[in-house]
Amino acid sequence: MMDSRAEQDLRILEEIEHNPDITQADLAGRLGVAIGSVNWYLKRMVNKGYIKVRQMQRRRLRYLITPQGLAIKAGLTRSFMQASMRLYRETRAAAGRHLDEIQRAGYDSVRIEGDSDMAEVCYLTCLERGVQVVDGPPSVVPTVRVEGREVRLVWPEQEAVEPVPERVAQPAG
Repeated sequence: MMDSRAEQDLRILEEIEHNPDITQADLAGRLGVAIGSVNWYLKRMVNKGYIKVRQMQRRRLRYLITPQGLAIKAGLTRSFMQASMRLYRETRAAAGRHLDEIQRAGYDSVRIEGDSDMAEVCYLTCLERGVQVVDGPPSVVPTVRVEGREVRLVWPEQEAVEPVPERVAQPAG
């Protein structure tokens, strides 16, 4: 969706906006990265003029988002939302194509494999199309399998055969 640097910038700006007194250790924990990485990102953002740092106490810092930082955050948020919506639409379209094929073959139910947001989009598409989602054995009904950014259709008789994927295009972000 977004490149990792832009995503980290957005996440850091969101965290600082929420809590200007956050420590680098807390930021690292919330972002799931090393403290050294947070330090590097913060220095980079200070050098770009996105944030300012004020020393509050001996070892306590306060991070302030500058007007330029707010503008960057708004742009990153907009890009993230556009990429997310594009991925949502493309996932719905891929699921819809598979459901058309499933219904043409005479099935009125399907299994969904996957636990990502994309699998949830496939589930909602099934509800809209009147296709029942079941937990039955894979040998009885077709399966819509979500793996990463791929939405695959697996027919019951093909369960042992590797299916051809319907690849959802990765949106530019």
